[in-house]
Amino acid sequence: MNNNWIRKGIGILLLVTFLCIPFLTPIQTYLSIPSQITTFNNTEQSISLPVMGNAVSVHSNESNQVIEAINSSEFQTLEAGSSDIVYEMAGIPVKRVNVEVLDDFRIIPGGQSIGVNLQTLGVLVVGHHLVDTNEGEVSPGEEAGIQVGDTLLSINGQKINNMKEVTPFVNEAGEKEEPLHVEVKREDKTFKTELKPYLDSKDNSYRIGLYIRDSAAGIGTMTFYDPKSKKYGALGHVISDMDTRKPIEINNGTIVKSNIKSIDKGQNGNPGEKQAEFSAGERQIGNITKNSPFGVFGKLDRNLSEGYMNEPMPITLPHEVKEGPAKILTVVEGEEVKEFDVEVVNSVNQKYPATKGMIIKITDKELLDKTGGIVQGMSGSPIIQDGKVIGAVTHVFVNDPTSGYGVHIEWMLHEAGIDIYKGEQEKAS
Repeated sequence: MNNNWIRKGIGILLLVTFLCIPFLTPIQTYLSIPSQITTFNNTEQSISLPVMGNAVSVHSNESNQVIEAINSSEFQTLEAGSSDIVYEMAGIPVKRVNVEVLDDFRIIPGGQSIGVNLQTLGVLVVGHHLVDTNEGEVSPGEEAGIQVGDTLLSINGQKINNMKEVTPFVNEAGEKEEPLHVEVKREDKTFKTELKPYLDSKDNSYRIGLYIRDSAAGIGTMTFYDPKSKKYGALGHVISDMDTRKPIEINNGTIVKSNIKSIDKGQNGNPGEKQAEFSAGERQIGNITKNSPFGVFGKLDRNLSEGYMNEPMPITLPHEVKEGPAKILTVVEGEEVKEFDVEVVNSVNQKYPATKGMIIKITDKELLDKTGGIVQGMSGSPIIQDGKVIGAVTHVFVNDPTSGYGVHIEWMLHEAGIDIYKGEQEKAS
């Protein structure tokens, strides 16, 4: 009996000891030390690590010294390369931190309001309609198995670039009483079908029963551009068709300057919106080559000179973003870019591209008075923290317009075709 109580007592003691281990300061410190750090070689930042014991050594994996110790917990980068920081206790290595130092890389933050013009790939089907024939109402598009959101790529073997090119095919096929041979794209697959035009008895014209669109336009905010390669990123989210709610596949596109005329303030349950004007025929400032979940991307025709900050600025990687004060750059009137206070409420240390990387909250009284928080058209506004670009505003919380999501800048750079891991000369080529 006594032996059983002793065994139970020892078991309880071991359990309590095991549960207490994570709360012991040395263990907590050990667990908080990262195994891998990637950073940039610039003088604006240093590597800070937790203090554990007194012995810390630097082991360079390169012929030259990559980092040097400022003190027992802070290190300065010297050049690009790889190195190790080793924690030692009683001369025994207990923790090794692999450090990868990248070439210094800088971008110019945007904040400018831009008009976006997109030309779709082929023509986009945005709806069906009935054709009133002498035999009754028919829906040719549905008969051909074409759905809303599909893209018509070609007719009778010829590529279709805009809506005007469709009408001659329809009229010719209708007069010959022949079907159209149509190539259709649906998501990632393409297929061919026959689409028969019918004569509309109301206006004596041949119809295919489809509502189609070949272009889209809107406003957003420039996030960044690279002064070397002229590549840029904007919006921070994909542009979708207003009817189908599906991402627009683009053939080409342009961006132009836009002028903010007024703002509809955001309220709970009703996101606000920037009201802007721009002309589709206005001189373009850049092209659009990609419309992705991370924004729109392309190349500028010229440097933008009217930004709030015109000097290249360092960037941060996801693990370097901190909770706390930050700034955003955006336009609330005319074309003037201004700086406003925000707070990074939460940031996810993402190792792979994802859109919702951080949560931000607008704290600037002037911006709250004018907009109520994050409004449509503000997407893409760059987020600045400690003198570095950390990301861009993307989506507002519908039930709380003062808060919303942000995307990490690394993923937007990747989508723009800028590889921060290869060095500046390759990026600029």
